[in-house]
Amino acid sequence: MDGKRLPKGKNAIFCTISVILLILLLFPLFWTLVTSFKTEKEIFQIPPTFYPHVWNTKSYAAQIETGDFNMFQSFFNSFVISTGAMLIAVVLAVPASYAIARYRFFGRKAMLLGFLVTQMLPVSVLLTPMFIMFRNMKMYNTWGAAILADATIGIPFSVLILKNYFASIPAALEEAAYIDGCTRFTAFMKILIPVAKPGVIVCAIFSFLYAWGDLAYGMTFILDQEKRPITAGIFNFMGQYGTKWSYLTAFAIVAIIPVTLIFIFMQKYIISGMTNGAVKE
Repeated sequence: MDGKRLPKGKNAIFCTISVILLILLLFPLFWTLVTSFKTEKEIFQIPPTFYPHVWNTKSYAAQIETGDFNMFQSFFNSFVISTGAMLIAVVLAVPASYAIARYRFFGRKAMLLGFLVTQMLPVSVLLTPMFIMFRNMKMYNTWGAAILADATIGIPFSVLILKNYFASIPAALEEAAYIDGCTRFTAFMKILIPVAKPGVIVCAIFSFLYAWGDLAYGMTFILDQEKRPITAGIFNFMGQYGTKWSYLTAFAIVAIIPVTLIFIFMQKYIISGMTNGAVKE
């Protein structure tokens, strides 16, 4: 059934508002890109220029120069940390969300509230107890500390999203699998997870992106520069006597390339995954 068509007047108004909002949201990214190609002198020029009058590519060349900061090593560090956090979040969130969606047990609503509150807690509140825990576990200054810390960001989000997915799957589908000889585990693996695949992919993507964009955990729990993620490289261009803004903005553009590529190639799964499981319990 086709949706209702908006009147031309309202449609034009909504389109105009959408374009204005899009411009406002993309302007900081545009300004960062433009600044990365400017010289330091032009960056502070008044009135500001909306495009570089003198193209400066040294800021991008500096990203791959050898020194204390190695862009490729930092990319690898972020990839390892983000992938590890993503795997932990998905492996733990999938069965947890299935149990919450399918079973009625004591403390179920309190558990859901706990996941929601955990997601809302600021990072600064969790840094101290996590620091003590990782130090006692001999994991401080390792990738493992950052992976576990970043996984705590993705797990609550994944549980809350996947719970709706599993709740939207008809129980008759699972019962039919039992009749065909499947155990609860095989039915879960072969029937339910494939049906909830869009939601699982969305949770994996967002868990990866949460970990990729993390700065606080990577800086706090990893001391060695060669082990730190890409986001920690921002401080290499902030000195005691000033900030190299062209270098800093070029670094920011390079760092968001993986995120941009993920959204470009995975947007179909992101959109469908965020909407398909929206059911009211």
